[in-house]
Amino acid sequence: MSHEHSHECNCPVTSSSVQQTLDELDFERGIWFAAQHDDIERVEKLLSKETPVDTRDSAGYTALHYAARAGHTGMCERLICAGASVNATTRSGSATPLHRAAAAGRLQVVKLLLQSGADAGSIDADGKNALHRAVAGGHIEVAEVLVKVEPVLKDIVDKRGNLPLHYAGSNVELGELLK
Repeated sequence: MSHEHSHECNCPVTSSSVQQTLDELDFERGIWFAAQHDDIERVEKLLSKETPVDTRDSAGYTALHYAARAGHTGMCERLICAGASVNATTRSGSATPLHRAAAAGRLQVVKLLLQSGADAGSIDADGKNALHRAVAGGHIEVAEVLVKVEPVLKDIVDKRGNLPLHYAGSNVELGELLK
């Protein structure tokens, strides 16, 4: 009977659906979900059970990538204190926690990451640095911090041949900063 049932289903779809469900469950049980949702108690519990702080999810992100993107400064501090790599890159996009925080306009997290040794000049798979990402998001204060820390970021051309200035669009304040 179960043999007949297996012939009735569309195996690739079922397989894909099951895999997605397992990935989602893995994510929710892992350190990444806790970091993304600022669940310090859960992160502490996972770390005490010797979960490696730089464990990667199925997409190659670490907990620090998620906490940085979400703007959870305290969580980022905790993860860094536990040994999280501030320069960890994702597998396919080569994004760092700094790229993620800059793109989201998370000023305090950007400052923390830079103070903790994040490489402001790191480029992702698109050839963009954190300044490109901040400017594309219209995040002036983040852009100011990045330019102050590493002025040469303004002169980096991405894989499309664009300087950060090109992403400023009609934002005059960003345009002035990047000249």
